[in-house]
Amino acid sequence: MAILHVSFGPQHPGSGPMRLILDLEGDIVVKAVPDIGYVHRNIEKLGENRSHIQNVPVLERISNIDSFNASLGYLMAIEEIMGITPPPRAQFIRVIMSELNRIMSHLYGLSISFETSGLLAPLYWGIADRELFLDLAEMVTGSRITYTYAMPGGIREDLPNGFKEQAIKTFNYFEKRLDEYYDMIFENKLYQMRLKGVGVLKPDDAIKLGATGPTLRGSGVKVDVRADEPYATYEQIDFKVITENAGDSFARTLVRFNEIKESMSIIRQSLDKLPEGPIRIKAPLRTPEGEAYARVESGRGEIGYYVISDGTDKPYRVKISAPSFRNISVLPHMLKGAHMADVPIILFSTDPWPFDSDR
Repeated sequence: MAILHVSFGPQHPGSGPMRLILDLEGDIVVKAVPDIGYVHRNIEKLGENRSHIQNVPVLERISNIDSFNASLGYLMAIEEIMGITPPPRAQFIRVIMSELNRIMSHLYGLSISFETSGLLAPLYWGIADRELFLDLAEMVTGSRITYTYAMPGGIREDLPNGFKEQAIKTFNYFEKRLDEYYDMIFENKLYQMRLKGVGVLKPDDAIKLGATGPTLRGSGVKVDVRADEPYATYEQIDFKVITENAGDSFARTLVRFNEIKESMSIIRQSLDKLPEGPIRIKAPLRTPEGEAYARVESGRGEIGYYVISDGTDKPYRVKISAPSFRNISVLPHMLKGAHMADVPIILFSTDPWPFDSDR
């Protein structure tokens, strides 16, 4: 049978702002090549021409759906070079904002996954319920998507009065709501038929190919920066690293769903343990010469920053290890042998964000 070459995207509604070059034999994918580069954000180079504080709003935009986690690793690297440590209260609030962003990121990614499998009602559920968590972020930072809230030495403002009460009210509602999500979606036989056994990624392959985040944990590999190399105050929090063993699209989606519950538990514990005290310390305008690498667990997986300082108020070099780039690199393996109709299912089971691939 002749091989058909297909350009899947970047305009395709099932591809996002990236392209997959597919070789098809009938409707079976025999080869897939991800073609990124349609966003051209060039964040790494921009980061070398701005001061450390000016870099925060820029770096947030590599993953504006998970903006706090996107910039936190950079700030941790800068603080290591500066030789400063944010106060405990600031560290706890950083964890709270990180987990809020994880919930928002997962709800968005799950909603897109539901839509690609043909479930439109859950798409609207996820987008609508996500607004509740955007409200909490806005209550803290004044913004709903990108915040410029963390800064070298701590955070910009303290939690407002009434935040804890509003957060607990939201969690009490949404924890019950998640039961409805599970019954309607994950117990849905049609949803299971579309995702189970589709795009299988075995544990050894996941490790060898460099998968990260829920894509890796969906293959049963228990790796999470928050637990393996705790930062901020994660070592003081009791939480589980969520894994599933099947390694298919259903497992990767279920990991994200269950991580939402875990994130709400982490925020509850952080609010209960939140100490009094300052929210930041003074950071020097000029950073000493040196270099550092810091990493955090974002909604899509490990995001790392390698920063070199030459003693000025701007970094000499900023290099980003982005999770979507790593997971998109795994796609050719998962797509080989898949039906054409399953390409969007497999793609969005990895929750791709091509903006951080075009860093």
